[in-house]
Amino acid sequence: MSKKKDSPDPILNFEESLASLEAIVSSMEDGDLSLEESLQAFEKGIRLTRECQSALQKAEQKVQILMSENGDPEPMDPEGES
Repeated sequence: MSKKKDSPDPILNFEESLASLEAIVSSMEDGDLSLEESLQAFEKGIRLTRECQSALQKAEQKVQILMSENGDPEPMDPEGES
């Protein structure tokens, strides 16, 4: 099974990963977790952080590719084309 079938929308996965990461940070800050739970949460947080960083890098690369294909963006004339 390929990863693309498991994660059809990278933006949604990024948002879900970021929300999960925020929840982990919040629960760890509350201090209600045992040592074992804290270690598991930390490990999951590291994994989610790497996933988010990877998604952001891929998005940045895609933007750079699109910019290089289309050349430098031209400023838009809000009054219309002259």
